[in-house]
Amino acid sequence: MKTAEEHVRPIAPASPMKAVVVHGAGDVRVDERDRPVPGPGEVLLALEWGGICGSDIAYWKKGASGTAALTHPLVLGHEVAGRIAALGAGVTGLDVGRPVTVHPARPVGDGALPERIAGRTNLHPRVRYFGSAAFDPHTDGGFSEYRTVPADQIRPLPQGVGTEQGALAEPLAVALHAVGRVPDLRGRTVLVNGCGPIGSLVVAAARYRGAGTVLAADLAPASLKVARAMGADEIRDLTAGDTLPEDVEVVFEASGAPAALGPVLRSTARGGTLVQVGNLPGTAAPAALGDLVTREITWIGSYRFVDEIDEALRALRDGLDVTPLITHRFPLERAEEALAVAADPGSGSSKVMLRLAAGA
Repeated sequence: MKTAEEHVRPIAPASPMKAVVVHGAGDVRVDERDRPVPGPGEVLLALEWGGICGSDIAYWKKGASGTAALTHPLVLGHEVAGRIAALGAGVTGLDVGRPVTVHPARPVGDGALPERIAGRTNLHPRVRYFGSAAFDPHTDGGFSEYRTVPADQIRPLPQGVGTEQGALAEPLAVALHAVGRVPDLRGRTVLVNGCGPIGSLVVAAARYRGAGTVLAADLAPASLKVARAMGADEIRDLTAGDTLPEDVEVVFEASGAPAALGPVLRSTARGGTLVQVGNLPGTAAPAALGDLVTREITWIGSYRFVDEIDEALRALRDGLDVTPLITHRFPLERAEEALAVAADPGSGSSKVMLRLAAGA
């Protein structure tokens, strides 16, 4: 059996590394870059796995994700895990070879949040996030063989949780934050509309938090199959004549499609709660919203997460199985093909994983 240190790839002085870099709309390349050196308070990671997210696809297809537009090349990826390869000066409590994942968010500046949102660091007005073009210079992501990371963003993986699962702690944290927007799901009936990777993880998170019955709806049979494997009690195939259920007390809208809002609001019980998880367009779009008022529905948003990545790791340790979410695996060198599969509704893909190290 290999020791933890033997799992880490050898590092030659000033050696190059490979990274998945988007240069503009439709232009993603596997570039060679200099391997970084950890500075004081930093950790050098030898990365092993990365999960492709919708924002990675958006940067590749459009050169932008939401309002964040590329002005220069960007290393993609914020769902990553690997092993510690080296420690910078002053780093304690971490060991070379330890398998870890990363909390990809880092608030910028020292300004305190208003009391009404104290502690909700996901709502900080300025946050650097792995693989994001929101700032110039951009914040490179982790789809690379190595990356330096501030030590306080490192999250060690629990015993028994491998780095492929560990790379999914970030999107699982997004799902846990979403279900946490409703104080207590125990015993309650829940509907999840939209069963892409985040929606299917919301199914799993709702089940983990004690929901009584979890219903899942989508237009794609392949996505519904994943949702069922992630814990849905009942599925609704909206292309096969199924309809959304009526009078559901708690609904999670994870498709982000404005056209879905009317039916989803109608499905929400009078006085019920609708949690918006899917990102809605930043531009005007038609949507039928009348039931929001006449049914007195509480409609709340959910954005990224605070520290739920720690709970995600505990859930993985305790047996929450995210492997049904993984439908495809590609080596780093085939990153463009992996992005194309993840972006293609006809591919049957859910979470597409990049193997960032040959031996992972």
